[in-house]
Amino acid sequence: MRDKQVEKLIKAEEKRQNEGLELIPSENYVSEDVLKANGSVFTNKYSEGYPGRRYYGGQDFTDALERLAIERVCKLFKCKFANVQPHSGAPANLAVYFALLNPGDVVLGMDLSHGGHLTHGHPMTLPAKIYKFVTYKMKNPDTGEIDYEDLRKQALEYKPKIILAGFSAYSRTLDYKKFVEIAREVGAITMADMAHIAGIIAGGALRNPFDDGFDIITSTTHKTLRGPRGGIILTRENEEIAKKIDKAIFPGIQGGPHMHTIAAKAVAFGEVMTPKYKKYVKQILKNSKAMEKVLHKNNIRMIGGGTDNHLILADVFGSLGVTGKEAQIVLDEVGITLNMNSIAGDTRKPLDPSGIRFGTPAITTRGFKEKECAYVAELMIKTLKNKDDKKIKESIHKEIKKLAKKFPIPKRFV
Repeated sequence: MRDKQVEKLIKAEEKRQNEGLELIPSENYVSEDVLKANGSVFTNKYSEGYPGRRYYGGQDFTDALERLAIERVCKLFKCKFANVQPHSGAPANLAVYFALLNPGDVVLGMDLSHGGHLTHGHPMTLPAKIYKFVTYKMKNPDTGEIDYEDLRKQALEYKPKIILAGFSAYSRTLDYKKFVEIAREVGAITMADMAHIAGIIAGGALRNPFDDGFDIITSTTHKTLRGPRGGIILTRENEEIAKKIDKAIFPGIQGGPHMHTIAAKAVAFGEVMTPKYKKYVKQILKNSKAMEKVLHKNNIRMIGGGTDNHLILADVFGSLGVTGKEAQIVLDEVGITLNMNSIAGDTRKPLDPSGIRFGTPAITTRGFKEKECAYVAELMIKTLKNKDDKKIKESIHKEIKKLAKKFPIPKRFV
């Protein structure tokens, strides 16, 4: 690379990733094939419109590429329609709202403090300034059970146009059938934001909302799908909804699609179709349970009481007297990357909350099994209990580097 300043930063980040352990549950590693596609000559091409209906010439290969990505993702999620153009998860959600709602219409989604996402109604976001969001919560943060009685009560009261299932920091299993039953009772469309667990669903280790009658799934294509940073919108069978979504993406909120990213999405979808990937997502869940067991043993409170998926949300302030921000910083010092996170009922501020959020997708990609994940959990707790002891932290950092060297980031997945 001729730009030495940028090259230096790229190499430094590569070194950081190789020598440390990535536990942020929304992050993962991609294969060399995905990286190659994402950096391909498709980045040179404008392709406004859809296959067979473009506004510029020279679209033979872009059309074939986008059709391939659509065909693969529809097969993975057992649906009839897909839009693979969203630039990421937030634009995908915004496009669904734009396609199906009028200003002031109601969306019923999960409360941010109970595990939902910013795009599910946080007052600072654009959707919340256009539509009315009402929220449901967990019945008991120590078990993670959703308060479906209250969800139904709110649906009957507010008559939402969309009932949204999905999360950013929720570790238990949603009862999709209950969502569908309540939505049908009030005439609402069901939408599942599966950005975090889409890969685990596609790999067959978690239930597909479409199997229970959901209308729409949105997702990112990174996280557990192990693809490039991007988004998708899937429609189970309603062609009218699918057409509205297409118009909402283009010309509604986006111009030309990023064809190089769609190329990388197609590659990632192909990798997800392999038997090796099915083993991978099953191991993600086993590894999460191994970490959960260590936290239980050490009396670390977990929101939801544990995990059914790839992530854990732990109350480190209540359990260890360490704030989420302190935990994030001190664990970074020993080579473990995760994120501070608010918890249900948190009395602390969002930029220094009570909790931390971590998960197993990236370390599972590196080949970690239950034994290694349990050891990492033990090292995390040891670090937090000795956050001011420089010698102990140096010793733990050496252990983390040894683990990282033993399990290098793979270049190929298939």
